[in-house]
Amino acid sequence: MRTSIATVSIAGTLREKLAAIAAAGFDGVEIFEQDFLQDAASPQELGQMVSDHGLNITLFQPFRDFEGLPEPMRARAFDRAKQKFDLMSEMGAELMLICSTTHAKAIGGIDRAADDLAELAEIAAERGLRLGYEALAWGRHVNDHRDAWEIVRRADHPALGLILDSFHSLSRKIDPETIRRIPGDKIFFVQLADAPLIDMDLLYWSRHFRNMPGEGDLPVIDFMRAVSATGYDGPLSLEIFNDQFRGGNPGLIARDGYRSLIWLMDQVRRAEPALSVDLPDMPGNIRVDGVEFIEFASSAGDAARLEAVLAQMGFSPEGQHRNKAVKVWRQGDIRIVVNTEPEGYAHSFYLNHGTGVCDIGLRVEDADATVRRAEALDATLFSQPLGPGEMAIPAIRGVGGSVLHFIDAKSGLSEVWDVEFSPTGETAPDFGLTRVDHLAETMNYDEMLSWALFYGAIFDMQRRPMIDVIDPDGLVRSQAIASPDGGTRITLNGAQSHRTLAGGFLANSMGSAVQHIALGSRDIFASAEAMAAAGFEPLPIPENYYGDLKARYGLDQDHVARLQRFNILYEADENGGEFLQFYGRPMEGGLFFEIVERRGGFDGYGALNAPFRIAALKRLTRGNAMPRA
Repeated sequence: MRTSIATVSIAGTLREKLAAIAAAGFDGVEIFEQDFLQDAASPQELGQMVSDHGLNITLFQPFRDFEGLPEPMRARAFDRAKQKFDLMSEMGAELMLICSTTHAKAIGGIDRAADDLAELAEIAAERGLRLGYEALAWGRHVNDHRDAWEIVRRADHPALGLILDSFHSLSRKIDPETIRRIPGDKIFFVQLADAPLIDMDLLYWSRHFRNMPGEGDLPVIDFMRAVSATGYDGPLSLEIFNDQFRGGNPGLIARDGYRSLIWLMDQVRRAEPALSVDLPDMPGNIRVDGVEFIEFASSAGDAARLEAVLAQMGFSPEGQHRNKAVKVWRQGDIRIVVNTEPEGYAHSFYLNHGTGVCDIGLRVEDADATVRRAEALDATLFSQPLGPGEMAIPAIRGVGGSVLHFIDAKSGLSEVWDVEFSPTGETAPDFGLTRVDHLAETMNYDEMLSWALFYGAIFDMQRRPMIDVIDPDGLVRSQAIASPDGGTRITLNGAQSHRTLAGGFLANSMGSAVQHIALGSRDIFASAEAMAAAGFEPLPIPENYYGDLKARYGLDQDHVARLQRFNILYEADENGGEFLQFYGRPMEGGLFFEIVERRGGFDGYGALNAPFRIAALKRLTRGNAMPRA
């Protein structure tokens, strides 16, 4: 598989773009003309720069408003094209993209367009060049790849072929199956982009909201299945116009792009095994069967507050590491590890972020397969020196510098608690907490698409629709990622301002990821009562909330009074599902716990209650957080 990306897809100068594209592992690059015109390099120097990075120029683009023009504009269009051919020859580009015209004076007609393109293709062929014709979704006369193909077919010139762009076809809801009827050798180039489903002008949607395959809602897998079925074996290239990417980190965006292409073609071959896909073998998307453990990094002094809260929640220190200052606190199926080692990865995390979640252990069927898939998708492997008697547990880097470890039963890794830890003899009281319901990871907004792709590409987890969470001081975007059975859930929360609660957490924790941990309860009222008796202080919710709650859902007064007594928030869906939740007070740094109970298949996360929770948390903090000293 030959991979490519357009220079317009990422931020930076042309030189920065090329360096990032090469470092990400791409084979080639589309030169977007504006990037070339803004640079001081000559065409020959540009070609040499591309070559020096181990890349090749897969496409020079775009050439606009060519076909169907009346004279004298038609002659001028041919002169413009010849000048571009000169540039291409000097820089070493062999293929030029011609997009369907949007010119107000262009005259329609398939034969007229075919004649113009055939004549230009002959000129290009004399110079050893080729042309690709693309139907813009907003083209004046041609906006459908089927019409573009008919023009190419009628032109019938070996130097003229079709360029397909997933956005242009899918944004107009054109059935991708129609691509299967096009001969693969007449498809000269394929550009790929995904996008969220937004009802807006096609041009504006394209210019501002495209994203990588797997980051949006378009059926790009179906599109590529159809392309692959034609026998097309040319480059797969990303052309992404996105305001967020234009201001982002070039290296990160390029790396995401490469990962998205690997993910896409892996999905294509799994969806249609008969297709020939040039991609190394890798395990399929990994099923996650829950959170095995959550590890906090802290110090001997600072861990006292955390451990006091754990005890108030009914956790008990079940195990002590045989060789390290590491304890396992447990209740139900929940293990929380507190690491106060004075050296190693956890200690480094603590020095950088303060007390916080440095490591998450996920239960998987095959830990080795998980790492192999993650590595194939360009995840960063993690390891550290092992002490006496310690087990080598596979791991990769996660959000905010954290680590994801993978635990399975087949290789014996699930025995780590018996192998590495000595039992303390303490038994946790039953406060009704059974499992980790979800983890909330906070990040800068411009990282959200990247981490959504990360989780979706490696694991068998699906994205839920993105929602806006209203903070009194700004907006936070939130997107849930969950396994098909809902047993493993992660919410990604993108902060756009340091004034929001999420942004303040990022600032205060120096970029730590996990802001809150939601634990599932069998009976939230019993859990709340037991925790209150143990000294747990819930987040206080104003009386006004409960007055509105009674009216909104028609709850009886006794039920509302019981919710209010324990500061429990309530939400119900149209199918009779219910979601009950209460929160602990924020610890130093801003991390907090949540207790939830799901009833009747409720699948959400209490989004309606988020503004009330945020306001209540802010009343207990020092306001708009500043980074810790």
